[in-house]
Amino acid sequence: MNANEHMALVVSLVTIIASFIASVRWLVKHYLSELKPDGNGGHNLEGRVARIEEKLDTLYQILISKK
Repeated sequence: MNANEHMALVVSLVTIIASFIASVRWLVKHYLSELKPDGNGGHNLEGRVARIEEKLDTLYQILISKK
């Protein structure tokens, strides 16, 4: 291999590694955004769980009142 082929190999490897790192970074950022609280009505995981808990509390109250 000559110098040009070595440089092409190095550039290719750096490009592949950089794209892998960028992909992992995007995935981590995406998943962490699901866990952070938001101020727009709960369109993330925490908001969805809170709405489900409220509905369950309402159902429990209905069941208790029918006894």
